[in-house]
Amino acid sequence: MKEYPANLKYTADHEWVSLNGNEVTVGITAFAAGELGDLVYLDLRAAGTYLEAGEVFGTIEAVKTVSDLIMPVSGTITAVNILAISAPEEIAGDVYGMAGWLIKVLLEDPAETEGLLERGAYYKLIA
Repeated sequence: MKEYPANLKYTADHEWVSLNGNEVTVGITAFAAGELGDLVYLDLRAAGTYLEAGEVFGTIEAVKTVSDLIMPVSGTITAVNILAISAPEEIAGDVYGMAGWLIKVLLEDPAETEGLLERGAYYKLIA
């Protein structure tokens, strides 16, 4: 399970969430990156955009498919990863690092994070 850090939370839509007070960082999991294959394009909503949990915050395109990225919590996007946008092919090699995070969000309701999956539950989901 080393591909799924214990300090992160996960969603059934294959995003990971790092909690830091009222700010969360969001990316795609190693499982999602592996399923998508070669990533070629990333489109993210702009900083300053408010979205509800469950809304689409962007799309990620691989050679074979395009997938929506689903907001795991409600809040305002405070930052987008320009590196990931300019070089989406780098995301898979650093899913949980500098190339892999996609957006940072100012969390509206910390209670929403209680519905996110722990590593073990996410691992069972993808097994």
